[in-house]
Amino acid sequence: MPQLTKEELSTFLPHAGAMCLIDRVESWDATSIQCHTRSHHDQGNPLRHGARLEAVTGLEYAAQAMGVHVGLLNRTRSTDGLIGYIGGLRDVVLCVDRLDDCPTELTIDASRLFEGGNSFMYQFSISSGGRDVMTGRASIFLKHVQS
Repeated sequence: MPQLTKEELSTFLPHAGAMCLIDRVESWDATSIQCHTRSHHDQGNPLRHGARLEAVTGLEYAAQAMGVHVGLLNRTRSTDGLIGYIGGLRDVVLCVDRLDDCPTELTIDASRLFEGGNSFMYQFSISSGGRDVMTGRASIFLKHVQS
C-alpha cells in the first residue's frame, strides 16, 4: 500500500498538532503497519517531562500506529462517533530508559493478532537504528462516544 504523510494519517487519530506523534506510514497491509517518526527529538513534544521523554511514552506511539491501522482497514465503514481505547497491555518490555536518547528515527511496527467486531489485539515493537526500544501486546476497543 502507498505511504501516508502525517497530514493523511492524522485523519485516523483524534489527536492534532504536536500530539500526532507519527511522521509517516511507510507500509501497511491487512494485518500489519510500519510507521516512522522523529518526534521523539522534538523539544515541543507534549509527552516530555522536563527535558526527558521517558521510554514508557512509547506506548502512545504504538497506540497511534495501531489506531491508524484500524482506521485504514475500516475506511469503507462509518466510524463516526467511535473512539479507540487501550483495554489492556501484556508482555511490555522497555529496552531503553528514554526515547529522546534514541539517536535515529523510531520505527513502529504493529501486527494484528485478532479482530472481533470492535476489538483488536496487536503485537507491537519500536526500534531505533536496529536496536529494540520496546515490545509488547495491546488490546484495542472501539467505543461510541456520546455527543
